This record gives sequence, structure tokens and C-alpha cells, in this order.
Amino acid sequence: MSESESQKLIIIVEDDPDVARIIEQVLADFGFRTVWCRSAADLLRRLRALAPDLCIIDLGLPDMDGLEVMQRVRTQSGCGIVILTGRAHISDRVMGLELGADDYILKPFEPRELVARVRSILRRRENAQNSPARQIAEFAGWRFNIGNNTLTAPNGDEHQLSTAEAELLKVFVGNPNRILQREQLMGTRDLAPTDRSIDVRISRLRRKLEPDSDNPAFIKTVYGAGYLFLATVTWPDAAQSDQPPAAP
Repeated sequence: MSESESQKLIIIVEDDPDVARIIEQVLADFGFRTVWCRSAADLLRRLRALAPDLCIIDLGLPDMDGLEVMQRVRTQSGCGIVILTGRAHISDRVMGLELGADDYILKPFEPRELVARVRSILRRRENAQNSPARQIAEFAGWRFNIGNNTLTAPNGDEHQLSTAEAELLKVFVGNPNRILQREQLMGTRDLAPTDRSIDVRISRLRRKLEPDSDNPAFIKTVYGAGYLFLATVTWPDAAQSDQPPAAP
């Protein structure tokens, strides 16, 4: 456990006290601070005073569907979001990722795996915030602030990207006009042939970035190979640097 992790606050939104206790204990073992909310109302009330680094949200809450809760959290906080649920249907998984979840974990779960995924999300967020150079990428009138995950359109409209969306766009702007495989876009994660998480995130990012997501101008699908970010990218805050970040 790093010193920075001991400062991280994780909110657990879970109505089952036994499950919540397991999560609290394993996160505490790794030095994280936790707050337990039994309901959506409890979470939304606490968000007025708390600034969590990540929320772990169950979909089957007693007073509100977890997907709606996630949307409400997204409007109030830029924290990471992990869905932890017994809903195994693919439509729930796709919807959760579409709405901005950084990860989707099924119950029953392995506590150590949950911690590993939480740490991965927090590490990506911290790396993005602490990178000293290349904080701003500009392309075709768009402006992407890597430091705070903000994407600004040519007309000035701002979009707050989720951690997963921002990480994806960061790889694209760092490697323009190069074909990137799905594994490269997901970082170090090993992908099963049936894992479509990256495709869901691509679709979500296209809807924010492309005027016509069905006929994308920037993120091109190269069938059988991967994806291509077709744009000229400049880094006005790091003009002294010779090369943009390399692909993972």
C-alpha cells in the first residue's frame, strides 16, 4: 500500500450489511478509508459533504435502481465508479459501462480481485492528474484536459469524461494515426475473446466526440486490426517535448 492510497476515500453503496462488511474489511486491510451507505438517498445526501475518490455501487438498492444512482453520482462527482452486483445479464453490463462505470464486477466476488480493480482505477486517475507535462491535447478545434478529464468542443461545450473514457481518449491522442489493438486501448488488462468492454467504451466516447457517431470522423474501426484515431494532435502546454506519450 502506498501512502497516497491511505488517503483515498471509497463509498460503498450496498444494502446487504454482510456484503458491505466484507468490502469494508478488505479495503481497510489495504489502508483505504470507507463510508458505507445503505441506500441511494443516503449516498446522495452524503455526497453534499464528501468528495470520494471512488464509489462501489450495487444495482439492487431498495429505493432506486443502481444505474440511476450512478447517473446521479456522475452529475455531482468526477470520482471513479465500480458496479458490484448480482445482475449477470449482458444488457445490465453494457448499460452500466455506457453510463460511465469504470468497471463491472459480479457477485459473488473475490475480495482481493475487487481491491486490485479499485487500485487500478485509482492509479490511472492519479497518474493522469499528476503528469507534469502534456496536460492539454488539441485536435480539430477540440481541447482535452487530461488533468481533469474535461473535453471541450469547438463551440465551447464541455463534457466531463468518466475515468474509463478519459483513459481511452488519452491513449488515442497520444498515438494519433496509428492502429491500436483492443488490448493496447485497455492498458495492461488481459482481454478474453468475448470481452466487449472496449467496444462499449468506444461507442460511448464517439457519442460525445463525433457529430455523427454512426459515421465517425475521428475514431475509425479497422476491422480485424483495432481502432485508429484520425487527427492531428498538438500539445500547447508541452511544446518543448518531442514526442507524445507512447502506447501502453
